[in-house]
Amino acid sequence: MKTIAKPFIKWVGGKGQLIEQLEAKLPADFDNWDNATYIEPFIGGGAMLFYMLQQHPNIKRAVINDINPDLITCYRTVRDNVELLIPALRDIQAEYHALSDMEAKREMFMAVRQSYNEKNLDPIENTVKFFFLNRTCFNGLYRVNKRGLFNVPWGKYIQPQICDEYTLRTDSELLKRVEILEGDFEDTLSYAEGNTLFYFDPPYRPLSDTSSFNDYTKDAFNDDSQVRLKEFCDHVNVDGHSFMLSNSDCKGKNEADNFFEVLYANYYIDRVMASRNVNANGAKRGKISELLIRNYMNAKKDK
Repeated sequence: MKTIAKPFIKWVGGKGQLIEQLEAKLPADFDNWDNATYIEPFIGGGAMLFYMLQQHPNIKRAVINDINPDLITCYRTVRDNVELLIPALRDIQAEYHALSDMEAKREMFMAVRQSYNEKNLDPIENTVKFFFLNRTCFNGLYRVNKRGLFNVPWGKYIQPQICDEYTLRTDSELLKRVEILEGDFEDTLSYAEGNTLFYFDPPYRPLSDTSSFNDYTKDAFNDDSQVRLKEFCDHVNVDGHSFMLSNSDCKGKNEADNFFEVLYANYYIDRVMASRNVNANGAKRGKISELLIRNYMNAKKDK
């Protein structure tokens, strides 16, 4: 059975469950684009990237970017040094699984987190600790404080899979086709050429004061950032490229909140239903509407 490339890390807001709805909203003629370029300026867990590269062979060039340096180091390490990464992940997984009691596991988590936050690791070691923390912290969150230090608590997992060799090798092969950038999303415009599709999956605008999980870097993605992203979308549009963008549906929480309707008034706005499992209170998890915004009229499957 052929192994399918899929995200190698957990990521809040990952698009795995929304892939079919995203596919339906691609440009109607996307599969007829010759030598398409696909650009993701906020790569996160990469579910859409892995899907697009496997399902759309007309994508001849792919570019991903993120402002989180540890995440980008992780992608580059999986792409370029997977055979050095795998044994190191095997070792840290075996060490964690061998610990007999929960307190010992918690202490190992705290020690790894402290070492990771010292920021003096080589790319392999940094990525090993990134994977370990991702698989053992609460809900697979990635959150940092104002000093840029990872501060998610231990998740009380007993035997999590930290080393998935098959996925890592499959992803590594696919990522060899991808240019991996680290920086601000605006830096990606110069990489667009020919038939280009941008897919934006930025940190979502919080629906409430307590629902903000957008602190992936020490500089929070606030409303000013959302406006700057929209202005960047205008540049993409003027340059003749296509874009699709995901974000939270503020009106679902507050009918009077027209932030995105006003901001993206010149574009097409659809709503899709997604499951969200971030809330610590299980009763508050469930289906929630999200926005899909695009600058092209005809999608593959319009309502």
